[in-house]
Amino acid sequence: MIESAESCLAQAREVSRIAREAGFPLVFKASFDKANRTSARSFRGPGLDEGLEILAAVRRELGVPVLTDIHTCEQAERAAEVADILQTPAFLCRQTDLLVSAGRTGRPVNVKKGQFLSPELMAHAAAKVLEGAEQAGLAPGGVLLTERGTSFGYGDLVVDMRSLVIMRATGWPVVFDATHSVQRPGGRGSSSGGDRTMAGPLARAAVAVGIDALFVETHPDPSRALSDADTQIPHAELPRLLAEVRAIRGSAERLG
Repeated sequence: MIESAESCLAQAREVSRIAREAGFPLVFKASFDKANRTSARSFRGPGLDEGLEILAAVRRELGVPVLTDIHTCEQAERAAEVADILQTPAFLCRQTDLLVSAGRTGRPVNVKKGQFLSPELMAHAAAKVLEGAEQAGLAPGGVLLTERGTSFGYGDLVVDMRSLVIMRATGWPVVFDATHSVQRPGGRGSSSGGDRTMAGPLARAAVAVGIDALFVETHPDPSRALSDADTQIPHAELPRLLAEVRAIRGSAERLG
């Protein structure tokens, strides 16, 4: 989430450096509005106008593609003026109008799988994005499908690694969200909790199964983060995680 212009640019610079040194391509993601906070009093971000200005500054200064999420149809066209990739939140993965609107921009769209949805049904979400591009007379920008855990009871998530295989069978690239998958929704009463120590093991497992991209929320000091404080990975721990997943990816490729 964009906490401020200064912090967003500083984090983008650091994450870009870490990714470059690890030999990984980077798509920088930040939200201008976290519209699904547990409490109405939680910080949501700077809003659409200021948030897009900040993301444009990141893109301009660092030369990296940027991704941001949209929550309403009206936001799609505006966000597409800046973002290289649009994202639809997990809770909204069945919202036809939102998916179609995202597709109509011609931008690639990352659709996060709802915590309540089976992986097989994500093919329909992808089809809605393609429908939007067709309506606009555009070549589809493409679709990515993201796994971020499935509801387990009322306050926990589990990851079924079969989901990665099933969604990959759709032919679209599959992303694993290692940090949102270890959330405990509402675990702190007025905010989500979670266990960041499980993010690394799940990321390593997902890479072994087979994914096309890894989504990781990170912060220089997660204890001070204004969102997802319990699940973000400290910047200092990113190099080791990237080295581990690179080694696993290399081993999987050698095995065929």
